Amino acid sequence: MTKPLSDKIALVTGASRGIGSATALALAKAGAHVVAVARTVGGLEELDDAVKAAGGSATLVPLDLADTDGIARLALVLNDRYGRLDVLVANAGRLGPVTPLPHVDPKEWDELMQVNVTANLHILRCFDPLLRKAPAARVVFVSSGAAHSGKAYRGPYAISKAALEMMGRTYAAETVTTPVRVNVINPGPTRTRMRAQLMPGEDPQTVQPPEDAAAAILSLCLPSFQETGRLFDLRAGRLLHYNPPD
Repeated sequence: MTKPLSDKIALVTGASRGIGSATALALAKAGAHVVAVARTVGGLEELDDAVKAAGGSATLVPLDLADTDGIARLALVLNDRYGRLDVLVANAGRLGPVTPLPHVDPKEWDELMQVNVTANLHILRCFDPLLRKAPAARVVFVSSGAAHSGKAYRGPYAISKAALEMMGRTYAAETVTTPVRVNVINPGPTRTRMRAQLMPGEDPQTVQPPEDAAAAILSLCLPSFQETGRLFDLRAGRLLHYNPPD
């Protein structure tokens, strides 16, 4: 049986653990060759073992997304090797400081914005030509409900995710006449290390595993998925969507 992403090239950032790792594995199981990007080599190697065990293939890329030259080099390598990029899942992110906004350290702010926002701009700059060369490119930005909740002490992370959502919507509008489809997803509460840092007293078994979020993200990456410029909110096992207000 032909898999839905056979012969597709899929890049996933933050692929060494959590939602990124689960998504990379789901893409590989669907037939894609996964380019897994993350800082943690050990996590990437564990992912590679899981991908191989599932009969898939992956290229491991140890890369800190603060390294903008490294992002550009990766785009050149993929252009030379494949000539296109079929799927981009922009998942990498940091929690950043959990503190009142007036107390935020400027250096910590800059580091958070570099990974959660600026790195994604560099990714678009470098990979846009490869996405446009694909017959049905799909881009998914992984956001958070924090972008809309406005809770105290979570400002830096929430602001970065709100900016990421606008980046996704804008890129969708700029590619609407092309085969590229761009969407944003809020996975909802998920059993990840970041969630454990933010909610140390929470029972992790009360929130969904990363595999549930990965399954939803995978659905947005399929060539058959035609919607663009949407924000999807994964709640109670359902994939909901709405058009954000103009």
